[in-house]
Amino acid sequence: MATALNEEELDNEDYYSLLNVRREASCEELKAAYRRLCMLYHPDKHRDPELKLQAERLFNLVHQAYEVLSDPQTRAIYDIYGKRGLEMEGWEVVERRRTPAEIREEFERLQREREERRLQQRTNPKGTISVGVDATDLFDRYEEEYEDVSGSGFPQIEINKMHISQSIEAPLTSTDTAILSGNLSTQNGNGGGSINFALRRVTSAKGWGELEFGAGDLQGPLFGLKIFRNLTPRCFVTTNCALQFSSRGIRPGLTTVLARNLDKNTVGYLQWRWGIQSAMNTSIVRDTKTSHFTVALQLGIPHSFALISYQHKFQDDDQTRVKGSLKAGFFGTVVEYGAERKISRHSVLGAAVSVGVPQGVSLKVKELEKQRESTATDILQKKQEAEAAVRLMQESVRRIIEAEESRMGLIIVNAWYGKFVKDKSRKNEKVKVIDVTVPLQCLVKDSKLILTEASKAGLPGFYDPCVGEEKNLKVLYQFRGVLHQVMALDSEALRIPKQSHRIDTDG
Repeated sequence: MATALNEEELDNEDYYSLLNVRREASCEELKAAYRRLCMLYHPDKHRDPELKLQAERLFNLVHQAYEVLSDPQTRAIYDIYGKRGLEMEGWEVVERRRTPAEIREEFERLQREREERRLQQRTNPKGTISVGVDATDLFDRYEEEYEDVSGSGFPQIEINKMHISQSIEAPLTSTDTAILSGNLSTQNGNGGGSINFALRRVTSAKGWGELEFGAGDLQGPLFGLKIFRNLTPRCFVTTNCALQFSSRGIRPGLTTVLARNLDKNTVGYLQWRWGIQSAMNTSIVRDTKTSHFTVALQLGIPHSFALISYQHKFQDDDQTRVKGSLKAGFFGTVVEYGAERKISRHSVLGAAVSVGVPQGVSLKVKELEKQRESTATDILQKKQEAEAAVRLMQESVRRIIEAEESRMGLIIVNAWYGKFVKDKSRKNEKVKVIDVTVPLQCLVKDSKLILTEASKAGLPGFYDPCVGEEKNLKVLYQFRGVLHQVMALDSEALRIPKQSHRIDTDG
């Protein structure tokens, strides 16, 4: 599914998975799935107050999914942007006969209008861990002419610096946000850290202001004021005034950035910095779905340089990226290349090699972590909702089993969903598998079970027992009195019964 959003946030429910239909499902398929689930979850069929409440929740959710997918325009918006696109204000004035490309363009226009307000609506924790490794000795052996030098046979590789930073944003009101950040750094045996607190207020739809207070053992207390303002729909300016208190006295600083959107994917920047490391910088940044390109020129004290960098984004599940850059200035020339890859749902691991004259060779290893969105509390809540859905299914499942037994049809004997561990030494990880026998039997119709090509965690009665890890669905079923078994990947389509699933009792 195409998307123009770079956020990691995911919708809680997948409407297609909830209705158990293909993404290309016709109106007739949607209507049939909707009617069946309405009969299953209708609140009037349950007398127990708790079950009735759960039935109402599921019934409303199914109704919401059908309303979205049965309307061509809202379905097109959902296919491109998910539920977040449907929540965007302004769709009510859009003409209904629009192509996906026109819908995408309209969404981006509406998103730009709300960009600053959306920053206030959620917490945004993020952090970076960066390690610097000095590998110069691998390439430049100064002592190789001296055979009697102790240890000369092995190159020396040292970790010469490390940097850790963490920040979190906490909305206080609809217009105010508190931001807390901190960092620790060490280089060649010397280290230090700092902590910063900022309070941001949205003054209008076009801008915001921010007060910052900081303290650290390297630079001393800091007081700053930052202002952002949209000048035109395609141009904005940011001004940052700061007072740095140190043993040498008060050091004022002023930074102003003027930016303009040159086209849909390209932004040009002009930056003036006065006071602390005064400089003037001009840069152009182009960011597309498959690449990120930057060219920059800086004139300043003490550093002046020219920079060109390119990053290629592979369109795979691991979000692999390779990058390279060339930076030349009064300090010398540095060539850097590297790659990064998503190693879990919330973490990215990257490494880069930097080769410079006169600095030598170094290796950088970086791990970017985001706070886990699905905490233990969230998993527990999903588990309770799934268990409630299973209780609602009991009566329907009993009738389905009776009908299937009368025709020697499809009976789900056992079904498990989650992360399966074959290594006997890791038996404790088997708690990541849940029993989904009842939910699957509830989906059986006319001696057939058809699951679409989507994560099974969105099916009624299911939940994700191991967020961010690879999952499978294992089913043991009986058809025409013969046992069958199948193991399917989480997002793999599944149709049973099949002759290939039959268990060979002779073997």
